[in-house]
Amino acid sequence: MPQTPKPASVPKNISILQALIPVIALIAMLAFNVVVYGDDALSGSNQFILLMGGAVAALVGAANKVSFNNMVEEVAKNIKSTTGAILILLMVGALAGTWLISGIIPAMIYYGLQVLNPTFFLAACVVICSVISVATGSSWTTSATVGIALIGIAEALGIPIGMTAGAILSGAYFGDKMSPLSDTTNLAPAMAGTDLFTHIRYMMLTTVPTIIVTLLIFIIIGFTLDTSGNPNTETILAAIQNSFTISPWLFIVPALVIILIIKKTPPLISLLIGTLLAAIFALIFQPEIVMQNANSTNLTIQSAYQGIMNAITTDTAIETNNEALNDLFSSGGMAGMLNTIWLIICAMVFGGIMDGIGALAKISEALLNLFHTTFGLFTSTVISCLALNITASDQYLSIVVPGKMFAKAYKDKGLAPENLSRTLEDSATVTSVLVPWNTCGAYHSGVLGVPVAQYFGYAFFNYLSPFTTLLFAAFHIKIKQLVKK
Repeated sequence: MPQTPKPASVPKNISILQALIPVIALIAMLAFNVVVYGDDALSGSNQFILLMGGAVAALVGAANKVSFNNMVEEVAKNIKSTTGAILILLMVGALAGTWLISGIIPAMIYYGLQVLNPTFFLAACVVICSVISVATGSSWTTSATVGIALIGIAEALGIPIGMTAGAILSGAYFGDKMSPLSDTTNLAPAMAGTDLFTHIRYMMLTTVPTIIVTLLIFIIIGFTLDTSGNPNTETILAAIQNSFTISPWLFIVPALVIILIIKKTPPLISLLIGTLLAAIFALIFQPEIVMQNANSTNLTIQSAYQGIMNAITTDTAIETNNEALNDLFSSGGMAGMLNTIWLIICAMVFGGIMDGIGALAKISEALLNLFHTTFGLFTSTVISCLALNITASDQYLSIVVPGKMFAKAYKDKGLAPENLSRTLEDSATVTSVLVPWNTCGAYHSGVLGVPVAQYFGYAFFNYLSPFTTLLFAAFHIKIKQLVKK
């Protein structure tokens, strides 16, 4: 007698408690992992922990009769959705390399350091660090190089180093947020589901007013300070001039890229043009650097190709007679972006499985029921980012986890994804440096030699940013709605 085939398993509706199990497990594992690895957690262990979080989610899914194939299909769809972001990240690495060997980044630093004035020193710190961080895409590099120099100048002038560190970090994180070279600026739109330049343009709405308020505060403080002596930057300026040909003509390349961005040229095309033009400028203005990067004594077609290609794809380090500048004048090229790309892929695995088992939909539903207003949704996002900066101790994870959790909630609320990406940066990226045990807080306080408690009250940009984004949400200022196609 033939056997009756078993009916196919019907997935059960997941409960909110079950939906939160993978999130709680992930946060606990990440917190322990950061305690063990510290700053090295991003080198690979955090990525594996995201996969382990995905495994916990898969077990929850299996308990609710969700097929493994369905989960894998959702992971594939999630990873596919980040293709554009991954390609942009690779192109950003290429751009950083050619902007270094062409002298564009050194020129920005050279001219930026010349705006120092004792009365306006703190405001100048914000401006200088903003320029350098936008040029390099890294608050860490800015703090470890020019930041250290500015702390030394502040001590010579008798300006409190807590104030100076607050100004340095305000500028450094403004640049970190706004630079297309920044990994967090690429990561946030990738998690939210928008593109890089849409994210940057939309982020300007809250970021520019916040940095203006920050500058005004530091200008007012500057008039109340008694300073003595003059800031000496001659050594740094001489070291830059000895290593690079500095010219205002170099700003043609970034100016053109900015114009392309304003004209809404596709990001990959804008970045590619910026990379290729910088490569041409490197041959014109910095032939010795190109030869050095190719380990050649003559500039030939082969050595020119090799020097530029090395800058685009792998590590580049320009030696100067100033040790602090040597750290600043280095780039990882496309290879330097692989850790961030790896993090995105692993985050997509976790998010895909959470999607596949219905956990993200359940969490989104609960959030929408809990917060009936747009302001409530923005507030819950900010709180989640702050909580993860405190518990998981890593700004990347504070972007990745809420980004995947809240993406559907924003969509269901009819909000464009750039609302989420902006909120992630306004709350996760900038507040990480205010937590002493967060990797960012520990790094910057160690590098600058200033405890977090000492600069906390003066990092105005960093703690005003979340309030600005909530203020915009509360009064429904420039809250973009989702356009139905």
